[in-house]
Amino acid sequence: MLKNKILDTINKYKLINSGDRIVLGVSGGPDSISMLTVLNELKSDLKFDIFVAHINHGIRENSKLDEQFVMQFCNKIGVELYVLNTNIKKIAEKEKRGLEETGRIVRYNYFDEILEKTNSNKIAIAHNENDNAETILMNIVRGSGLSGLKGIEPQNGKYIRPLIECKREEIESYCEREELNPRHDESNDENIYTRNKMRNVVIPYIKKELNPNIIQTINRLSSIVKDDLEYLDKQTEIEYKNVCLEENFIKENVYNIEKEAKIILDLKKFNKENIAIQKRIILYSINKLFGTTKGIEKIHIQDIIKLCNNNIGNKYLTPNKKTKIVIKNKKIYIETVKGVSVKD
Repeated sequence: MLKNKILDTINKYKLINSGDRIVLGVSGGPDSISMLTVLNELKSDLKFDIFVAHINHGIRENSKLDEQFVMQFCNKIGVELYVLNTNIKKIAEKEKRGLEETGRIVRYNYFDEILEKTNSNKIAIAHNENDNAETILMNIVRGSGLSGLKGIEPQNGKYIRPLIECKREEIESYCEREELNPRHDESNDENIYTRNKMRNVVIPYIKKELNPNIIQTINRLSSIVKDDLEYLDKQTEIEYKNVCLEENFIKENVYNIEKEAKIILDLKKFNKENIAIQKRIILYSINKLFGTTKGIEKIHIQDIIKLCNNNIGNKYLTPNKKTKIVIKNKKIYIETVKGVSVKD
């Protein structure tokens, strides 16, 4: 049964602990309604609280009906609900972004808002096994590296995904059996978005012509990659410590206004590392400084390693507006651009 499968996933990845307060992102579709139903049934035994956040994106004609459905559903089972009414099209036009990206940003910002409002510590998202396979295929098409093949994590910081090991067919069967009557988002049938093309065209073709078990096959690949990446992450930490000479994250500049930061690596030791580890050390260092590697592309990493291997002093690169890589005195300086705060 779906409930037992979700419980197994929760226990396997330690997604929920006693005393947790969890915001559930609920659209009204089969996935999120199943997640809400099961977690509501489990909350007493596992001793956690739940709250629901629903976003009316203002795009579809039936969005108001979805909102009313979620309100009635939450009222029926006695779960506190928070609703955001917005207009994603206007926001997307104003900020010059695509609808998908804008919707995701608005959605997650609202989840964070309700997290704080309810004094919660986790956000549950209803991604399932099929979503994971679609994401991996999309990453492959876009030219992803190894990290893109691991797909959607069961837990990523405050975000948990209790349905990540459940098939879409299992979820839909559960909804039918329990007579939950979830809403159907007709925009999922329109093949104008990349994910919809992958879901409605590419995967059905692969199932029919190449591999009827493609979803399970891709998820097995995801599991293998996660194990390999876990090992590589540990090795990267070990080798980073081996080549790191200095870390300085709180040095005040001369005007005592902005905080500057830098990491200094031993150039000779770095150049002796395998290139796969060199790439990961660079990314690891940048992530340590800024808490993200956003804006650092494959070409930037290649240029940085080339600069290091050439071993020419007093040369530098600025892969983005806040990161500077300097080769000087047989050392690699990874630092913030002067006058730019780590938080910028």
